[in-house]
Amino acid sequence: MPANIVRFKQVDVFTSVPFKGNPLAVVFDADTLDANQMQAIACWTNLSETTFLLKPTDPAADYRVRIFTTEGELPFAGHPTLGTAHALLESGYRPRQPGRLIQQCGVGLVELKALNAGNDDDSNTEDRAAWAFAAPPARVTPFDTGRYVELSTALRSDAIDFSAAPCAVDNGAPWLVVRVNSARDCLALDPDPAVLNRLVRSVGTIGLAVYGAHEAGAPADLEVRCLMAAGHAGSAEDPVTGSANAALAGLLSAQQRRPRERYTARQGTALDRAGQISVHYDDAQGKTWIGGSSVTIVDGTFRLP
Repeated sequence: MPANIVRFKQVDVFTSVPFKGNPLAVVFDADTLDANQMQAIACWTNLSETTFLLKPTDPAADYRVRIFTTEGELPFAGHPTLGTAHALLESGYRPRQPGRLIQQCGVGLVELKALNAGNDDDSNTEDRAAWAFAAPPARVTPFDTGRYVELSTALRSDAIDFSAAPCAVDNGAPWLVVRVNSARDCLALDPDPAVLNRLVRSVGTIGLAVYGAHEAGAPADLEVRCLMAAGHAGSAEDPVTGSANAALAGLLSAQQRRPRERYTARQGTALDRAGQISVHYDDAQGKTWIGGSSVTIVDGTFRLP
């Protein structure tokens, strides 16, 4: 293969149905690319994130990944973590430990595990499996109570449940996590873009992760929407967001509001997507696993300058 031709995949994450999740571009064999080249490619793909696979520099890692939005590099993001693992495994890579991967990225080492790999002797099971990542440690900062009216104005809603204090949660991608009274209230949100943008930028986050609980018998426990600051990744709402769901899971645990040891979240409904996120609290190991399926949409090569 010519030196300026590298493998490329575009995958849909947190779904097994094409076009219903969150798209991700994955560029293989990126060791010769510098940050400026990676940024140029990410701007060209014009997706929320583009990842670049490199050889690890940490001997404990299976691979290294750099994650770029159209605006800059992120130390961690959730759907790029799952989508990159899916693309790598589908390309033929076999983990050092069956059913487990170690990703090296800006926040350090992130552990992944297959959720339904089945028989480890089947060479095709791992690339078909849904995978989960262990949520990185997060820094939690309570939102200023004096700004609650501003938050309600930004969301144009009186349905915020302030008994669950809104908090900025940063696990490599910072989100302001806000609870509303119900899943229906979450889906009904029609935020004020200008007020939302000022608020988000003033607290140093990339957006608001708003959630509400579904009624019993619904297809998921929680409904989640991620409302972005203006201009971030070119979109006002992210379809399905791993880092935000990891932030939410951690905050639910800290606030003693876990739905249960294992729960599911739905995201993207307002955008006609059907993102499905699984969350598992493994208290014995002190880990929270954020999982979902991925499906490949585009598989081919990428021509570099």
